[in-house]
Amino acid sequence: MDVHPLFSPWGRFGLYSFFIDAPEPAIVDTGIASSPAEGMAPALEAIGRRIEDVRWILLTHGHIDHVGGAHALWELTGRRAQVVIHEADAPLLRSRRAHVENYLDVRQQYLNDPEGEAKQTAAANAVISGELEPTVLVKGGEKLSLGGDVTVSVHAIPGHTAGSVAYAVDGHVFTGDAVQVHGAANGFPGYEDPLAYRESLRYLRDEVRPEHLYLGHPYRRADGVAYGVELDNEQAREALEQSLEIEARVSEAARRCLKNGLQDTDSPYSPFAPVAEEVGYTGDPTLEPSPFFTTLHGYRTRSTDD
Repeated sequence: MDVHPLFSPWGRFGLYSFFIDAPEPAIVDTGIASSPAEGMAPALEAIGRRIEDVRWILLTHGHIDHVGGAHALWELTGRRAQVVIHEADAPLLRSRRAHVENYLDVRQQYLNDPEGEAKQTAAANAVISGELEPTVLVKGGEKLSLGGDVTVSVHAIPGHTAGSVAYAVDGHVFTGDAVQVHGAANGFPGYEDPLAYRESLRYLRDEVRPEHLYLGHPYRRADGVAYGVELDNEQAREALEQSLEIEARVSEAARRCLKNGLQDTDSPYSPFAPVAEEVGYTGDPTLEPSPFFTTLHGYRTRSTDD
């Protein structure tokens, strides 16, 4: 079984999907609407494979840059591929509006952008290829056969989203955005539920123990240098350890900030300016999707005690 990364560009982000060359071929994550035709199909043709032969679409979570191309990819397979997602994130596959509601429920209350809803609606319409009912809903613990002796184990790893999952195939583990390290282009780790994120990192490190770890983006180390999206055993453990260390730093800063009381100021990091100062974050928190406000809202609304 071979794994091939499939790259497609999108703004300041690089979008990655992964082709699992099994008897019943699979693609993990689908980028945005243009990704299947403009990125995946030519890349597969270059290695002598056909996109119409894909039989499994495995979605690690429901964010727009991971499910946006799902409908288009499903169409290119002649609607024959099985589409798999965790039940908690399935609404984000079924409905463009669910992405807008996700923004309004969290980030809009900090960004206070009067055009925020319109922008999010336009983005969802532009980069999500279609609303789609999943074929297979998972919770974690399932095993999926890709034909022959190739079996995919599904692991629930919530935190980045409620429905984040890892797909493990013979030591190859695909985690999407569930291992954030220092974040990607925004330079800040993004997760909705801090406690779940922490426990999922420990679970990946101690129980799953990837021999090969595949990331959704080139996440950055403490020195600002980005990993690739394909990590070996040593790099995988380092990325998991660093992710835990960074979460602990952010957690301590968030707790102090919340204990002292939130204060609205002119800072772009308001009302969490002390957190940005303490952890040395100088990025732009208004760049969408904003992991800074998503993460700090998580500390504000969820218990993070061990």
